[in-house]
Amino acid sequence: MSEQRDYPAKPAKAYFFGTCIIDLLYPEAGVAAMQLIRREGVQVIFPHNQTCCGQPAWNSGYREDALEVALQQLKYFHKDYPVVVPSASCAGMLKHHYPEMFQDHPAHQQAVAFAGRVFEFSEFMVHVLRVDLKDLGQPVRVALHTSCSARREMAVGEEHKQLLQRLDKVELVEPVRCEECCGFGGTFSVKHADVSVAMVQDKAEAIAATGASRLVSGDCGCLMNISGHMEHRGDRTPAQHIASFVWERTQGAHRE
Repeated sequence: MSEQRDYPAKPAKAYFFGTCIIDLLYPEAGVAAMQLIRREGVQVIFPHNQTCCGQPAWNSGYREDALEVALQQLKYFHKDYPVVVPSASCAGMLKHHYPEMFQDHPAHQQAVAFAGRVFEFSEFMVHVLRVDLKDLGQPVRVALHTSCSARREMAVGEEHKQLLQRLDKVELVEPVRCEECCGFGGTFSVKHADVSVAMVQDKAEAIAATGASRLVSGDCGCLMNISGHMEHRGDRTPAQHIASFVWERTQGAHRE
């Protein structure tokens, strides 16, 4: 279940934090997420000067560099609008680590207020927008991979399921040992490549065993890792961010 928080009423405007991996490798996921939010009558604001959330530097011990990056996000997301993030990993950084990062900094209160406005995409769709979805696609079996950040740090694994379950022609399955990491973990996959490969191999085999014809996740880092390994082994099962999948299934289906 999601963490206990008071969810606001549907806002007139919301910020969208794009994330680095979506910007560079999965731009269609960001576009789809923004289209889904706009379709619910919410104006989406995308600050063009936004950059990385600072997590790679923070996790690698470069705390001053991370702080410099974080200050830019506080600058460009300064108005009192929700900040929607299509990645639990980045959302976790913004929501849980910014207050820690700014603990002894003059901008601490600003960082705390900012963190309180952060929502992971599925969480925002389910609890703030309360979307109703009309499934226009053909029946399909979908394997859901819930990232470690979604499951543990942001606690929005159930929200991913709830969003997909609003598509009535989608059969949702989870691989065995679904709680286990796919092996990506950002820099972990570089620093501990052999361990990472063994982990993603287990994950890919478990996904294949579901018989699903599509892989969906809320985190593009995991998708990049898993789908890359699957392709390497000759498995070309399509892999999509949850926003891309939902938009594909519901284009033209407006909320009544």
